[in-house]
Order: sequence, then structure tokens, then C-alpha cells
Amino acid sequence: MRYDPTFYGGAAVHYRYGRPPYSPGLEALLVEELGLDGCGRFLDVGCGPGILTVRLAHLFEASVGLDPDPAMIAEGRRAAEEQEVASISWVLARAEELPGAAPGPYRLVAFGQSFYWTDEIAVAEAVYDMVEPGGALALIGHRAEGRAQPPSPGPPRIPHDEIRELVQSYLGSTRRAGQGVAPVQALSLRDALASTRFGAPRVIFSPGISNHLEDIEGVLSNYFSMSFAAPHLFGDRLEDFAEEARELLRERSPEGVFWDWPGDTEVMLVRK
Repeated sequence: MRYDPTFYGGAAVHYRYGRPPYSPGLEALLVEELGLDGCGRFLDVGCGPGILTVRLAHLFEASVGLDPDPAMIAEGRRAAEEQEVASISWVLARAEELPGAAPGPYRLVAFGQSFYWTDEIAVAEAVYDMVEPGGALALIGHRAEGRAQPPSPGPPRIPHDEIRELVQSYLGSTRRAGQGVAPVQALSLRDALASTRFGAPRVIFSPGISNHLEDIEGVLSNYFSMSFAAPHLFGDRLEDFAEEARELLRERSPEGVFWDWPGDTEVMLVRK
């Protein structure tokens, strides 16, 4: 896929604060599966604003966050400084520039909802040579489909269908991404990994947060963090869209609080 630097134009801050968090059990799952003991190095590819990089850094001696978007890297640095995490190096580069951009070896290389943006098979093959024997590559994301949905803790659920319709009324029905359209995956993530030297992945789940709540600005940030609704796409109509979305959300929840269920955290794991 040809990289477009505007994929996430204006989205970095929203990505950090608007994306729902991964399972609180993610660290324990990785420690158990990989025998992590504080040693080795961690590489977060397509790290965005460092959500996984900062969160998992304490499990390793050193970590690297790699992303091609300068605003995302800057936000990641800011997050690490705020949380006083000093063991992370930040690299401005694409996944396709590996291994040169961030040479191994690594105990774990992770992609947090970013693998599908890459030349998947070629990148996985490059990562294979960067992972130490016994190390792993992990694709980490949310999975709601096929997972048991918990009951709402009280507030209404985010009206995603209506917000997506509103996005389409501003941006059109074709799903946008940067200056073009969203990529179409030729292979599923599972099949892409299975066709590499890593082989077929093992898929493990860690329970998601069943009572995750968002306020109106959090819901807006969630959407502005997505490539198909990144702020730059709206041009001079950005505030018009934001106000219309706020009004819709106030109508659906006068208290301004919503429940969200992004699903459980899925870890697609392959070992070397």
C-alpha cells in the first residue's frame, strides 16, 4: 500500500484520548504466554500515540515505538514523559523500512490495529528475522463479533449507526482514507500470517472492559481518531460536523454519558 501522510491528519491527540482501552488483563496474558520477565526488547509497529508502547514498556528492558506520522510520534513522546517512562526510543518510519529503521533483536514485536495498513506478508517476513528465537509477533485489537456482549451498566450505548450516517452526509458514502479511499485487504490477518515463515497464528482473548463509559467529547474523539473520519477530511466544515454530532449525542443522552462495548481484546500470536 502506498503511504499517504494524511491518513490520520489531525487525529493524533484524538487517537490517544478517544480510542477505547484494551483489556486490563492484556499484560498478564502476554507475560503468561511469552514468559516475559523484564528482559529483552519490545517493538511496537505503527505505534500511533504510543498506547501499547507506553503501556507495555515496563515488561521489557527497552522498547521502540515506530510510526510514519510525526504527530503520532510527538504524542507518544508526550505520553511517555507524562507517565515517566524513559525506556522507549521513538522512530519515525514505515513498517516497510524494517529492519533497517529499527534493527532487532526483539522479544516481542506488536501491531496494535496497524498490521492491515502494511504490506503484510513482506513486513511479517522482515519481522521474522528480527525476532529472537522463542520470541513472538502479536497482532492486538478489539473483537466484538462473535463475542458475548455484556449488559449495559446503565447509560445508553453510543449511537454508532447514526454517527456514521452523519459522517457520510459530510464525506460521502465511500470510506475515505487520506487523499484516497480505505484499503481493501486481499487476505485476512490470519491468512496473511499463515503464509509466512511464522505459520498459522494462535488466537487468544482477554476480557474487555464491560463498563467502559465515554462522555460526548470522548465519543467525538473516538471518531476523529479514525482514518475515515480524521479531522482534515472535513476541511472548513469540521466544526459544523462536530456541533451536529454533539447535538445528536445530547438528544440520545441528556446526561452526556454513553456506554461502549468495543469487544474483548484479541491477540493473534505467532512464535519463532
